[in-house]
Amino acid sequence: MSATSSQPARSGGGQRIAAITATAMSIPVTNGARLGIGRVVKRDSVLVKITGSDGTVGYGEAHHARAAAITAQIVNTVLASVCIGRAVDDVVGVWDAIYRVQLKSHGLGAATAMALSGIDMALWDLRAKALGVPLYRLLGGAQRPIPAYAGGVALGWQAPDSLVEECAPLIAQGYKAVKLRVGDNPADDIARVSAVRKAFGGALTILVDANTEYSLDDVRRVMPAFDELGVGWLEEPFPPHDHRRYAEAKQLGRIPLAAGENHYTRFEFQRVVEDGVISILQPDLSKCGGITEGLRIAALGSAWKLPVNPHSSLTGLNMAASIHFLASIDNGGYFEADVSRGNLLREVLTSTPYTVGSDGAVRPLEAPGIGVEVDEAFAAAHPFIEGPSFVEIIR
Repeated sequence: MSATSSQPARSGGGQRIAAITATAMSIPVTNGARLGIGRVVKRDSVLVKITGSDGTVGYGEAHHARAAAITAQIVNTVLASVCIGRAVDDVVGVWDAIYRVQLKSHGLGAATAMALSGIDMALWDLRAKALGVPLYRLLGGAQRPIPAYAGGVALGWQAPDSLVEECAPLIAQGYKAVKLRVGDNPADDIARVSAVRKAFGGALTILVDANTEYSLDDVRRVMPAFDELGVGWLEEPFPPHDHRRYAEAKQLGRIPLAAGENHYTRFEFQRVVEDGVISILQPDLSKCGGITEGLRIAALGSAWKLPVNPHSSLTGLNMAASIHFLASIDNGGYFEADVSRGNLLREVLTSTPYTVGSDGAVRPLEAPGIGVEVDEAFAAAHPFIEGPSFVEIIR
């Protein structure tokens, strides 16, 4: 479904937004990773396509919000009408228009923020393509290596030996850092981290992500062990709104607390920063309000000397865009490389979004825009499948 221009051109000159289309899609998954929120059974996402008045096309990814069809409908039936006819160059104006019409009066609702994120990313892709430059150059960045860690929807709850086996080829490939999924129970989580540390030594950076599944008592039990094992950060031990428990957890160990993939816009990040508790910021460009808002969040973090390590989500679009973003900010940290097996949204929907070198780093693509080709036929052939993308684990 798409919206096309039927209204007078708005202020500004040059190319206009002529059409916007959002497509919800799903890829079934067999033998998916087991994480704190359940076992993966499908991958959902929303592809946003914006066509300029001269026919140039830009693509963006909106996170599915576990309701991909609804996120796509928000783009197609609500936000498109706000954007059609506006200047392609006016990304800040488009962002502000959506804020005034939707977010300002109805709160920072997750679905709308995600829909906005896909529109904003597609606009940046279109703008850079129209100028014939890679996105990082339009953002003021430079071609440089970005350290990557092996993560994504992978390295989940499994026997320690199996986890070591899964990590081994990734480290051989060049990764110097991995992110392990915890949040199961303290004893098993410690055993998994210990096994990986023992197998690969102190040179490997180990990060952990609890996917909001820890209690405060769980953190109290794992922190001493994680401290001793040299864990680099503990990500999302609690839900993003549970500010009190984050503050209490900070007192329980030396490991930095990380969060941000489920925080929306700079307005939510403002509290995170001012609280002084979460010291690793992790905005997701397909969720936080897009590249425009990601740059604002990064600037906010920079003023407080906080690093930004974005969550890179599901498709090759957001992954490639995240690398351009990291190459363009002064407080960029790791790129999260999705190493899950059989992610067709990374392997087929788009051309290759990144390559990890022997130095464990990735680099921004040099093709115009975000730099990946998009297979629209593949998206159309994989319509949204009703139901949750994770099956709850009964414990």
